[in-house]
Amino acid sequence: MHILVLQHARVEHPGSFRKLLSEDGHSWDAVELDEGDPLPSLDGYDALWVLGGPMDVWEEDIYAWLKPEKAFIREAVERRAMPFLGLCLGHQLLAEALGGKCGKAEQSEVGVMPVSLTEAGLESVFLDGLPDSFDCLQWHGAEVQELPDGAVSLAYSPACNIQAMSWYTRAFSVQFHLEVEPDTVRNWAEIPEYAEALTNRFGAGGVDMLHNSCASAMSQFSEMTERVYINWLHAARMQSCFGGSRQR
Repeated sequence: MHILVLQHARVEHPGSFRKLLSEDGHSWDAVELDEGDPLPSLDGYDALWVLGGPMDVWEEDIYAWLKPEKAFIREAVERRAMPFLGLCLGHQLLAEALGGKCGKAEQSEVGVMPVSLTEAGLESVFLDGLPDSFDCLQWHGAEVQELPDGAVSLAYSPACNIQAMSWYTRAFSVQFHLEVEPDTVRNWAEIPEYAEALTNRFGAGGVDMLHNSCASAMSQFSEMTERVYINWLHAARMQSCFGGSRQR
């Protein structure tokens, strides 16, 4: 597969997915929207991934590319039937692009925290093989509040009802982070908005505390990432989109 990856912060890249993609012979191109990269043509790509970032989906007056990005996602998923994976902000952008609604969370989630699968999640190809409940990295103050038509919630946490989502059998997204690597926390803490969230949650030693929490769970994170990656590829194959979405 040749995957288009939309990024919103240079350090918030596909992370641990990069090794898996490379080992399987898949290729990917990154577009850094926050640095002014234009949205490319979808022609020649087999799938779309949209990653996280410190901005909120409704801040279109500040980040002018958010509105065309949502239209771009809608074009890829609705019109071209391209397999889709969204992480954190990408999860929220998928919901809004398809007619859902996002907003400020009543309680932000920052830390290694538990998530549980819904009944739909237990039956989903995307989350197959994951335990009913598991710990994962959370780092968000916004959330999907209303699902778009055709979407179902696959996972939830005490503070967030829609931690994972599927749109029919084509698009999948998670609010939590799967792409965690050993240097993720320290790299992301260089982003002012993330650093502020860490300080609000843990105090002055927040970077070290979260880094250590992730280090203790890194083996579990890696296993979960690989499982979800395999599941996503399987779902993409079921859609028969490897060549069908490519416009020539």
